[in-house]
Amino acid sequence: MNKSELVAKIAKDTNMSKNAAEKVANSFMANVGGALKKGESVTLVGFGTWSVAKRKARNGRNPQTGAPIKIPAKKVPKFNPGKGLRELV
Repeated sequence: MNKSELVAKIAKDTNMSKNAAEKVANSFMANVGGALKKGESVTLVGFGTWSVAKRKARNGRNPQTGAPIKIPAKKVPKFNPGKGLRELV
């Protein structure tokens, strides 16, 4: 399912226009992203938790040349599914 399919499904399930459903989806994604950018986590009980994980700097290899390269440390988003979502799947 992609974003447009999700928006169409939300619009159908809630009897709202696709434009309104798209605003809801965009707002949800923006608020989750904003919270993660601040270093906060977002928890939806039964669905899951989004959080920020710190990845350490490490050494790697350029796949074309085989030359060693340094991969810098960075923050990455992380999602842990909740019990309800795990049981659905």
